[in-house]
Amino acid sequence: MNFLMVFVGGGCGSVLRYAVALAIPSASFPWATLCVNAFGSLAIGLLGGWSSRFGWSEGMRLAITVGLCGGFTTFSTFSKESLELAEAGRWCAFGSYVAGSVILGLAAVALGYVLARQ
Repeated sequence: MNFLMVFVGGGCGSVLRYAVALAIPSASFPWATLCVNAFGSLAIGLLGGWSSRFGWSEGMRLAITVGLCGGFTTFSTFSKESLELAEAGRWCAFGSYVAGSVILGLAAVALGYVLARQ
């Protein structure tokens, strides 16, 4: 049953990620991926915190965190886009994107946990 929960959550997260990619133009900088990863980090912090706080079932926790958040966030896309920026010699954009993704992601997941505990 847990596999089914992760599968359903992952499908929903992937569709949401595609919708964000369509909604946010990313011609000169991968804004959609940066936004998805920062928001996904906040979401997994909030949802992970709430799952502990409110005693969600293992299946629900897996569906939301592993499935939904895992399907929504895009580390592989982040890696590919980072490499493309480096190959193009866009070092400022490369550094901004990598640092921004890591810093925003860590800050967002921490904020999510703090908010979920209140």
